[in-house]
Amino acid sequence: MELTTVWFILIAILWIGYFCLEGFDFGVGMLLPVLAKDDTERRVLINTIGPVWDGNEVWLLVAGGATFAAFPEWYATLFSGFYLPLLLILLALIVRGLAFEYRAKRDDPRWHRNWDLAIIIGSLVPSVLWGVAFANIVRGVPIDADKEYVGGFFNLLNGYALVGGVMTLLLFVTHGAMFIALKTDGRIRQDAGRLAVQVGGAAAVVAVVFLVWTQVETGTIASGIAFAVAAAALLAGLFAASVGREGWAFLGTFVAIALGVAGLFLALFPDVMPTTLADGVSLTTTNASATHYTLTIMTVVALIFTPLVLLYQGWTYWVFRKRISVDHIPASPSTARPTAPAG
Repeated sequence: MELTTVWFILIAILWIGYFCLEGFDFGVGMLLPVLAKDDTERRVLINTIGPVWDGNEVWLLVAGGATFAAFPEWYATLFSGFYLPLLLILLALIVRGLAFEYRAKRDDPRWHRNWDLAIIIGSLVPSVLWGVAFANIVRGVPIDADKEYVGGFFNLLNGYALVGGVMTLLLFVTHGAMFIALKTDGRIRQDAGRLAVQVGGAAAVVAVVFLVWTQVETGTIASGIAFAVAAAALLAGLFAASVGREGWAFLGTFVAIALGVAGLFLALFPDVMPTTLADGVSLTTTNASATHYTLTIMTVVALIFTPLVLLYQGWTYWVFRKRISVDHIPASPSTARPTAPAG
């Protein structure tokens, strides 16, 4: 197998990991005003992702760095053409990270409300814009013969991309509700389970529309299989949530998101960014890649450090695997950042 294909697969895996893990982070953030009735319950929700949210964002950093090193033409065209939406995503993630760090610095209700709003917005904006961005990557954008994006911002706001944005929004809310039901106890757990089923039904409908649309326009046999299994996993997860099996329910949405993203990359390959112009040039794994020597060095580094990172992150989830409830929250928010009791 060519190293260009290997790195296309590795980058797809990085994005799958990011959407599966950061997806429930975004969902929890967006559900703060829905599932929490007071400050203590909001702290419960924040603490469910407290030990892991920053580790989940590492997948994004590595995916961006790997794209820059392995496919510099793809990286350059993507970040120049999608500059505004990617900038909005970056700003949202920065504000969201600051909110997690600074929310508990003062015991002031107004202070807490303002940072809660930052968490909500910082979770909502990326949830929509990531779907819009990836939909445009798969569908294709105007790229000229010099491999330059020649469209504008509103070229990205087409019907297909907007459906993709709504799909990721609803999927992340569902995924987050599943995670909350898995990680909490009491009233929040029950409400999260019911909400996951309700929002998940809408997410399933939008996902089917988007994935069928993708399959008709650019799909392959492999992507069609991935989409079909993803839809089945989502429905299985919703059924598990309806009968109170939170672990299986969360696994269902996790697998659905993973296979959905995998299907998009399968539909994209061997392109990495197709053009919609008749006289344009599509970026492929061949004409957008770095040199063979660069890819070889990157492969060696990845083989050494990737297992270590996966082991460490798996250990983190194992340590903080227990459920939490309002009983675990101290009377005063004295901690400097969100944490959860160890297993």
